[in-house]
Amino acid sequence: MKQERTIADVLTEAQPYMKKYTGKTIVVKYGGNAMVNEELKDAVMEDIILLNMLGIKTVLVHGGGPEINHLLHRLGLEPRFVGGLRYTDAETMEVVQMVLAGKLNKDLVARLCARHGKAIGLCGVDAGMLRCRRHTEEELGYVGDIVSVNTFPVEQALSSGMIPVIATIGADEDGETYNINADTAAAAIAIALGACKLVSLTDIPGLLMDKDDESTLIHEVKISQVPKLVAQGIISGGMLPKISCCVDSIAKGVREAVIIDGRKTHAILLEMFSDQGNGTLFY
Repeated sequence: MKQERTIADVLTEAQPYMKKYTGKTIVVKYGGNAMVNEELKDAVMEDIILLNMLGIKTVLVHGGGPEINHLLHRLGLEPRFVGGLRYTDAETMEVVQMVLAGKLNKDLVARLCARHGKAIGLCGVDAGMLRCRRHTEEELGYVGDIVSVNTFPVEQALSSGMIPVIATIGADEDGETYNINADTAAAAIAIALGACKLVSLTDIPGLLMDKDDESTLIHEVKISQVPKLVAQGIISGGMLPKISCCVDSIAKGVREAVIIDGRKTHAILLEMFSDQGNGTLFY
């Protein structure tokens, strides 16, 4: 009979990981089902607060695709995507800004504060945090590519013991606002902060050898192996931009980047403080 793990066992296993991350900065990209399922949403908030209490400087970067789609439908507008990125005309940009920088950002801050977390809501427009230019490779409307990251407002919040909650909207030098892909924004912020880890919550277990078989999870990937996995078709579709962001962050100084299963309760804690981990680690 398998012996039940005691609380002491769990804490003993977690202790070296706590030591590893305490005092370091991590960036969590929050999206997918974990943002719409109330139980998972609560668990993510609890994970973030615990990290903060342990002295881990935690930055929460969020998207909001389902909420944006919901409001677009209510307004009689049809969501449209090109190459996995949201086509953002002027009307859609207004909705994106209202949802991300307004309702959703403040809802997340309120949830964290209700659990005695010290959180502050920011967006990429604040203090010119995410300076961007219009994406030109494809016609996507008001979609931005990040040109530079001003970490000052984030570092000020972290140095005050706060949890920065960042909505992924940026602006160009003329003050025009743009929608920015949340994975791209999280990676850029992690690089600029010199974060030790980038954690991305998704709706799948991680990178799968066979996309239709969740038991084929690949637990670790060295970034030099990525081109071969792309050529083999193992990395394809919606995973391409996510993994591209992981590779870019590792290449530019972030020590680890991991894509984890956000459908699991306390997915972040499982990844960071247990030997089993959670998802696919890129290094």
